[in-house]
Amino acid sequence: MSEQRNNDKADGVFLFGGKWMALIPVVIFLIGCVYLFVIAKAFDMVALGAAGFLGLILTSFFAKNWGKYWQYIMDGIAYPMNATLIIILFVVGIFTKLVASAGVAEGFVWLGSTLGVTGGVFTAFTFFTACIIASATGTSIGTIFGIIPILYPAGILLGANPVMLAGAVLSGAIFGDNLAPVSDTTIVSASTQWYTRKEGQADIGGVVATRFKYAIIAALAAIVLYFIFGANGGNTAVAGGAEIMQKYMKPKGLLMLIPVIVLLIISIKTRDIFKALIWGTLIGTIVGLVFGVFTFESIISVKNGSVGGFVFNGINNMVGTVTFCIALFGIIGLMDKVGLTDHIVTSLANSKLAGTPRGAEIVLALGIMINSVLLGAATGPALIMFGPIGDRIGKTQKLHPYRRANLLDGFSNTLPIIQPLSAFIFIMTAAISGLMKDYSFVTVPDPFALMAATFHPMMLFIVLTVSVLTGWSRSFEGEGGKEVYSRKNEIPKECL
Repeated sequence: MSEQRNNDKADGVFLFGGKWMALIPVVIFLIGCVYLFVIAKAFDMVALGAAGFLGLILTSFFAKNWGKYWQYIMDGIAYPMNATLIIILFVVGIFTKLVASAGVAEGFVWLGSTLGVTGGVFTAFTFFTACIIASATGTSIGTIFGIIPILYPAGILLGANPVMLAGAVLSGAIFGDNLAPVSDTTIVSASTQWYTRKEGQADIGGVVATRFKYAIIAALAAIVLYFIFGANGGNTAVAGGAEIMQKYMKPKGLLMLIPVIVLLIISIKTRDIFKALIWGTLIGTIVGLVFGVFTFESIISVKNGSVGGFVFNGINNMVGTVTFCIALFGIIGLMDKVGLTDHIVTSLANSKLAGTPRGAEIVLALGIMINSVLLGAATGPALIMFGPIGDRIGKTQKLHPYRRANLLDGFSNTLPIIQPLSAFIFIMTAAISGLMKDYSFVTVPDPFALMAATFHPMMLFIVLTVSVLTGWSRSFEGEGGKEVYSRKNEIPKECL
């Protein structure tokens, strides 16, 4: 059997042209991603998954043995990593819809109005609000479309700089995407990094707890910059901003921070994301019903043949991402079976650069950023694709799964987010463009100006780069999966 497997790999698992033909579905996937996210500006995960399946179907015509070809793809889909990811995504979907539907954004609008913030203070407040909402809901795109219609026109009328205001919203959305325990990037970065000295992969609670320092340092730097540069000229507020905010105020929305806090405490204390999500959802539902934030119909309902409620909507909202995961893990399974993944990992791991802990971390940083740029800054898909490769490369230098997960997720949410072909730049401009018919004073920021005003990804890149170069907070996997910290550019003896 092993001899047959070796022959399969040498022959590219019966692929005409050898193992490199397994890149065909990857190329088709990349083309689909660029077309959807960059050209068509359609952020549709189902369509992206369809591109992956199309690539697999077309590549099957190069297979010498169709039965074995599709079996290898199914083996990839059946990877424990994929199963874990899918289950977590569905449970997360319910929680995030619960928080979002309860009006947490409107709660912060009430808070800002009560505090009477204007000018640069308003811009800094907007960044803070976006950080909290994105961390609570785990969705950067949802945060953007939830905040822009409310705080963007109001902020302009209250003396905030429009470009800085847009950058503040995007920065806050990325902060939450990177740090939230219910974010797809957090889930993927943790789920793709496995231990070598104990069973299982990096737990989400531990990953969030250890990456907090990177995120918060970058956020503090960003909020100071928004406070300094966030005012529009003389920091003069214009009549009308307060009225817009008044229209969208919902103080009860802040009550949804209770289940978020519960989720954070349980996930960090128990390191069990399922327990944290279920208790967070249960407590959030009770709080919402008791205080009248929503009704029983908001949980699940059927009207005129249509199903609604945050339970249904949460699961339905994740169907696209799950479809994408199934397609991508099928591609990963094919690449694994033909030996292409081993070839890539071995080449990178044996390179001169990756021969030290610092070098391996640089390879992880460059690899995920390049991958993310090629995918139009679609960080979730980039992490799913590169995560398993980063897992193997990091293991060669005994880097702890937490450290690997934090570097992969962190760097994917830095410069790739603000590069010219980033899907997030287009999403921001699209969200702001939709306001122009209702607000004559709203203009769409220049993409390059928006890039320069998105401070958090820049600050996070600086923080992580310093960490890699100096060894600050570098951890290795010790006995039983224990974290062993060392700034030296060599593997600690107790981790060998």
